[in-house]
Amino acid sequence: MGYRHAEAYRDNDQCRLIACADIVRENAEAFATEFDLDPEGVYVDYETMLSDVEPDIVSVTVPPDVHETIVVDCANHDAVAAVHCEKPMAHTWPSAQRMVQTCWRNNTQLTFNRQRRFGRPFTEADQLLQNGEIGALQRVEIGWGDFFDTGAHTIDLAGMFAGDCPPRWVIAQLDYREEDIRFGAHQENQMWAQWQYANGVYGTLSTGKGASLVEGTLLLRGTDGTIRIDVDDGPMLELEQDGTRTAIDVGGETLHGTPADGDRFGSRLHTRAIEAVVDALRNDEESQLCGRIGLNTAEIIFAGYESVRRRKRVDLPLEVDDNPIEQMIESGALSPVSESNE
Repeated sequence: MGYRHAEAYRDNDQCRLIACADIVRENAEAFATEFDLDPEGVYVDYETMLSDVEPDIVSVTVPPDVHETIVVDCANHDAVAAVHCEKPMAHTWPSAQRMVQTCWRNNTQLTFNRQRRFGRPFTEADQLLQNGEIGALQRVEIGWGDFFDTGAHTIDLAGMFAGDCPPRWVIAQLDYREEDIRFGAHQENQMWAQWQYANGVYGTLSTGKGASLVEGTLLLRGTDGTIRIDVDDGPMLELEQDGTRTAIDVGGETLHGTPADGDRFGSRLHTRAIEAVVDALRNDEESQLCGRIGLNTAEIIFAGYESVRRRKRVDLPLEVDDNPIEQMIESGALSPVSESNE
């Protein structure tokens, strides 16, 4: 993921890559070779890098359970003006909150790489919504991926369509019988969740075997019509009004990228995200990728797992100190079987 961030900075004429850090020096050296960094810009310790180089912007592309330590250290460094971090946001709800609070206190811009906000299937859908093509938005339905990893994108997109309002409550249930660990975090096999935003809009998610409940990746249901994104056996974006469905042009872009991506490490969506990060910093504006907005998604995710643990709806704000799904695994309430144990 670091290569995708670096490629996006390289695309931006307002930026210059100056250093990298990796606990495995060979990895850092390979990265430096790819992006033409000077040998003295290669580090195995990020704190030494911060002191020596004093970068304006730092990208954090490590697993979620390490995010807080590095983000907080960057925020506490006088030279760092902005931190751009990978998703999912954090390993626990308190960790997500602490990162945002620390950066706010230190006047450090904190953003998270929710780059799909800049994909045309989603920007065009949002424009249709803002133009009143489906009337008032009532519900966003998600039928893609999982709750924690992919959910960091899909729930974020649902929030974008709902006006980035904070959530009121979450109710959820899951099945986790086959172990699935990504970036050090457990991912359930199947999940259903529902939540409501402060403005009254609902969100629903169905993943795994139940994903087909939603006839597409995301559906936006309004009082006067429906917007479908990545329709099953259909167009990437579709508007339904009065029983008539119309395909909407998105320039060949998909959920994941653009036709121009080619042999890049990442998609042009990463370039657009980095452009937004840099523009927000230069103009002293809040980015739509900011940590404050990111907390809405993180709270829904951790409240969803907490709802499974409590076996009831969780009213917000969320008050939980641990990672509910991990605690359920440790307690035996969930017993996923790994392939090595089969």
